[in-house]
Amino acid sequence: MSDVQQRIDQIVNGHKVVLFMKGTAQFPMCGFSGRAVQVLKACGVNDLTTVNVLEDEEIRQGIKDYANWPTIPQLYVNGEFVGGSDIMMEMYQAGELQQVLAA
Repeated sequence: MSDVQQRIDQIVNGHKVVLFMKGTAQFPMCGFSGRAVQVLKACGVNDLTTVNVLEDEEIRQGIKDYANWPTIPQLYVNGEFVGGSDIMMEMYQAGELQQVLAA
């Protein structure tokens, strides 16, 4: 595992809810990241760890390889990859995301 993959692994497994996004929860830098934050807030997530991929090019590329998922944002809950903003939205509307976050 490369250094960046180890760093990502430590972040993902060190926090309950992690969102790799463009920008921050307070200042999202793309619509998809903003929507992901809003969905998590709607689910009542208070303990959210965000990683701004725009601040670290290694993480920005490495996270795509880590989950084998080409886009950002990416949500991880309890060390497991959940999906990007579209999947998060679908899961939220179906009531599934709330269950994943409550587990």
